[in-house]
Amino acid sequence: MRKILWILLMCAVVASASAQSTSSKYQPGLIMSVEQHPELNAATDSPKRYDIAIKVGNTIYSVLYTPPPGTYGFQYSAGQEILVSVGPKTITYNDMLGRSHAVPIVSRSTAPEKAVPNRSHQ
Repeated sequence: MRKILWILLMCAVVASASAQSTSSKYQPGLIMSVEQHPELNAATDSPKRYDIAIKVGNTIYSVLYTPPPGTYGFQYSAGQEILVSVGPKTITYNDMLGRSHAVPIVSRSTAPEKAVPNRSHQ
């Protein structure tokens, strides 16, 4: 009986450790803004692209997003949190169906620090 309990306990520990290692690469990101990307040649029938600013930790990433045909509503997602995985040249996110998508990072900058109110005079 102890042997079976010990095996079950070890399986639970291994499963927990593997779940933590795969989910640790994803972290919360806050969509700061969504703006239509300026197109040089607007006369073509190329799909619209969007510049999206995502804050992850103390870094703001600007990514170029080309929505799949028939996709709408993401234009109003500023202020929404999503889980992202930041790579050297791309940011990966999962859509509502769990499919992974990677978007290219155009630029990155350090987010301004929040001003902390001085409460020493109260």
